[in-house]
Amino acid sequence: MTPFPAPPRPRSRSPLPLLVAGAAFALTAWLAWERFRPAPLFTEADSRPVAARGELADFETTTIRIFERNAPSVVHIRSPEVLVPINRIQAQRVPEGTGTGFVWDPRGYIVTNHHVVQGRQNVKVRLAGRTEYDAVVVGTEPSQDIAVLKITVVPENLRPIPLGTSKDLLVGQMVLAIGNPFGLDKSLSTGVVSALDRVIFSGQQTPIEGVIQCDAAINPGNSGGPLLDSAGRLIGMNTAIYSRSGESAGIGFAIPADTINRVVPRLIRGDRGQRPVLGIQATPAQLTNGASHPIILSVEAGSGAAQAGLRAGNRDGDIILEIDGVAVTRVEDIRAILENREVGDKVKLRVLRATEEGDQPIEVEVPLLMAAPR
Repeated sequence: MTPFPAPPRPRSRSPLPLLVAGAAFALTAWLAWERFRPAPLFTEADSRPVAARGELADFETTTIRIFERNAPSVVHIRSPEVLVPINRIQAQRVPEGTGTGFVWDPRGYIVTNHHVVQGRQNVKVRLAGRTEYDAVVVGTEPSQDIAVLKITVVPENLRPIPLGTSKDLLVGQMVLAIGNPFGLDKSLSTGVVSALDRVIFSGQQTPIEGVIQCDAAINPGNSGGPLLDSAGRLIGMNTAIYSRSGESAGIGFAIPADTINRVVPRLIRGDRGQRPVLGIQATPAQLTNGASHPIILSVEAGSGAAQAGLRAGNRDGDIILEIDGVAVTRVEDIRAILENREVGDKVKLRVLRATEEGDQPIEVEVPLLMAAPR
């Protein structure tokens, strides 16, 4: 009998491939964890070294100096709620409001907007150091939105802001506005003169001419605050903004310093005398030779201008060149010249009139009548 061969023994398999595969998987998993695991929230840390600042830029130094010098002269005005009589049996409630003002002279006179204190005779004025004083309304000029207050107990060392002029301003000049927007004391904003000789309307709907337009941020509460030039001089008083939301849209308006400097002394003197006017509304116009002069937009019926036959129109109105031999280049010049005249005086205007033969210079004598009551 032929014996059958014994069946082959099964070969034992080596564990090495499994070990290698396991090691590779573990290594891959560890690398993935190291790559994608979240960083620890806390770890060792030291304060970083502070980089050297270096010198401030010249414009920063100028801005800081102007603010530090003039901020103590800017005041916060708080007007309590009052009832204003409408007639014998009715009264209108005027809610509490805030605004800004600035020191006019060391005797305690403060200048602000008429609309900040409208309907009130007594207000609160907060100076530097957050000390609050009682003040009375000395007088207002609603047509120019200007008011003068007087602190009843005058503190020592009141310092007025240096006065500049608005007649030589140029578009592009740097301006600084200090005020209390939304009740926030002593806030500074900066910008440039955006335009000159704008016309806006007061709360009485009378035109305010020669207004400065700027892009410094002006918000509710800035009203009555100073607008300063880069020399730190007062060149205007912030009074209004153009905005659809009621907050700054980059278009602010300021009453020019030359107007303030004429009206404020009169209010302090208590002069409520008659003011002479031509009886016109004018706006800047540029001639073909590049010169700028006011053009008459409208003439009030019965005024001296109407009696003299002055002509009005957007394009063909009379252009005022001179008044009594004094050159008139801005609307504000008219008001400045008339400030030294009396009701009943006559002034001689040299105007450029549009005719069929072209523009012709002519002279017209205009009687000055009393300004219409407001």
